[in-house]
Amino acid sequence: MDIQKRIENYWQNRSGSYSKHVLEEMNSFKKDAWAALIDEHRPDGKPLKVLDIGTGPGFFALLLSGMGHRVTAIDCTDNMLAEAENNVRAAGYQVEFHNMDSHQLDFAGGTFDLIICRNLTWTLRDPHQAYREWHRVLKPRGRLMVFDANWHIRLFDPEMDRWHREDLERARQMGFPDPHADVNREESDNIARNLYLSNRWRPRWDAGALLNCGFGKVFIDADISNRVWNEKDKVLYRSTPMFMAGAEKKDDFN
Repeated sequence: MDIQKRIENYWQNRSGSYSKHVLEEMNSFKKDAWAALIDEHRPDGKPLKVLDIGTGPGFFALLLSGMGHRVTAIDCTDNMLAEAENNVRAAGYQVEFHNMDSHQLDFAGGTFDLIICRNLTWTLRDPHQAYREWHRVLKPRGRLMVFDANWHIRLFDPEMDRWHREDLERARQMGFPDPHADVNREESDNIARNLYLSNRWRPRWDAGALLNCGFGKVFIDADISNRVWNEKDKVLYRSTPMFMAGAEKKDDFN
């Protein structure tokens, strides 16, 4: 089985539990925290035409619709899209959903003002190709906002693996439940070992890759954890803080 099919199968099986987690986030401080962060870095104007890549159960689709933007959302798994559609419908919003490969987008060039994704890029089988494709479908002066972490660097770095195990033990001692209790960790790790970004230090890698793809401006925040994570998250993922890698497409005059 090729790596893309394994990725799709893995996330198909996590759609229900992941949807519950997303709805919990939408009913916590995280909703406003993420909205404020996005507003700081998005292009000017409203409503924006937004592409949410790897929407999962629809967190950004819900959030950005509630902020007054026009959202198109894609994912490569039908179960995730079904959860997202149900969540968006229940909230009373309208989002255009597509099952689509994030490396090959079925959109014309210059379609979107903003592209956004969270915890998606580590799964890309060819991140260079994906970033080039995302650049293509952005309008001039459109922006890309990537949120992710070095989730699997521990598989290649013994010190990071030790810190990861310490994080899990500390969380256990504090009474926090294991968020991976219902996850096939062996399959997740095996997939990650075969993915390009798992052993790259990010967001340093992203900064160079985005410039090489033709973006004219790159903005990086290596740790946004204090803004968007609760106390449990900060304990569980202390060694892998969430980062933001953003970029702006050059306008027609540059």
